[in-house]
Amino acid sequence: MENYDITIENNMPKKEKNMVNAVLEKYDFEVINYSKVRSAYKIETNNGNVCLKRINHGKYKPHNGSFLVDALSDKGFFNTAKYYKTKTQDKYVKYKDILFYATEWIDGEECDLGNIEEAITCVKLLAQYHKAANGIDTTQLKIRNNLKNWPKIFKDNLRDLEKFERIVKNKRIKTKFDSMYCSCLDNIYNRAMISLKFLNDSDYYKLSRQAEKNKTICHDSFYYQNIIKKNNQYYIIDLDSIIIDLHINDLGKFIRRLMFKSSYEWSFEKAKILIEAYNEVNKLEKSELEVMLALIVFPHKFWKLGRKRYIKYKKWDESKYIHKLNRLIKYNDMQNKFLEEYLNYIESYS
Repeated sequence: MENYDITIENNMPKKEKNMVNAVLEKYDFEVINYSKVRSAYKIETNNGNVCLKRINHGKYKPHNGSFLVDALSDKGFFNTAKYYKTKTQDKYVKYKDILFYATEWIDGEECDLGNIEEAITCVKLLAQYHKAANGIDTTQLKIRNNLKNWPKIFKDNLRDLEKFERIVKNKRIKTKFDSMYCSCLDNIYNRAMISLKFLNDSDYYKLSRQAEKNKTICHDSFYYQNIIKKNNQYYIIDLDSIIIDLHINDLGKFIRRLMFKSSYEWSFEKAKILIEAYNEVNKLEKSELEVMLALIVFPHKFWKLGRKRYIKYKKWDESKYIHKLNRLIKYNDMQNKFLEEYLNYIESYS
């Protein structure tokens, strides 16, 4: 890759350009051009486009992703981006304290999850990924095992809600957001307790034991920015977050996020369509649906908003905080109806 001539499409600081150039020298790419896209770099080469990604920690991530892509390919799943090694066959480059790794750049577009037909296709892709990833030898991977951890997460989040309430009560001067957030807390706390009860009454631990044997690998960040559409084919990218967990972790989080979109608005009929699309490829047990309900209805977004305000002190305008809270409040009755319809669905599920 020596003596290449590069014109930068966007105005990158000289220090950053020097860093990228130094990293690219370690690869065998014949570079034509590069530009920054979000937190990654799009590298145009004479042999197609490459994604150069930087990570601040976790040198095992490029190894995990590379190993998983190869293992998935061996099982007939090719809808991922392949990983590239350096000239010295390393899976990453270290530049000062920053790590970089390179993958194929899937030249497509992010899918439109507001369109339920696209969401159905994505859910089927997820099911195919789960089937292919099942039984892969995880001893070669350094990834977090999240099995049997959900009750602890739920309880920790419940304690956080209690903490947020104490913080607001101890404030001498309360903002409008503080008062609005606190006025919702009893209702939200009760919903969180209901979620925890669903989890405790389910076969969660039995399912976790089964998953422990199979070492089921979840993507754990399956959403629009990590699903690329190219020529009517869909690809899963960014395997940095993979964990060992129940498959319904991916599916439940995906459905929960969609339910807050204006084209879904906690419509159980639409959630049911997605569940049944997943089932066409990878059939869920009734017990899995029961556990997934606990995940979907847990008030994660309400907890997350409180954490941003009272723990992380995210510097948003008061109006932005209020807008986000109002969006959550407006879905309250819809969520209650969703819960009722989901329970009826489970009752007749076979």
